[in-house]
Amino acid sequence: QVQLVESGGGLVQAGGSLRLSCAASGRTFLTYVMGWFRQAPGKEREFVAAITRSDDTTYYADSVKGRFTISRDNAKTTMYLQMNNLKPEDTAVYYCTADPTRTIVNMRVHARYAYWGQGTQVTVSS
Repeated sequence: QVQLVESGGGLVQAGGSLRLSCAASGRTFLTYVMGWFRQAPGKEREFVAAITRSDDTTYYADSVKGRFTISRDNAKTTMYLQMNNLKPEDTAVYYCTADPTRTIVNMRVHARYAYWGQGTQVTVSS
């Protein structure tokens, strides 16, 4: 169906930048919505950002607005998360996700998404 592989995580100082990538393969037309969630130790998985396949409409969590930018390549097979001005509270495992349902409802709810990557660690030091 759809396979997702994240890359680009690492260790960065506060105020620095990282760019995460998510490569989709298989039946990529099923990725109507693609997004990023993150999960810190002891916390539940939370929404970060999402983008639609049809018109590249973007959605962001309030905590990352103005700092993170989500995008897709022209073929819509690779998704990116440009993270600027990183803060220690951004430290988490970041997961790439996708779903074929053609609706923008519940885009911030992790249970809505059908496909998940294995995650990439982002650590921001103070």
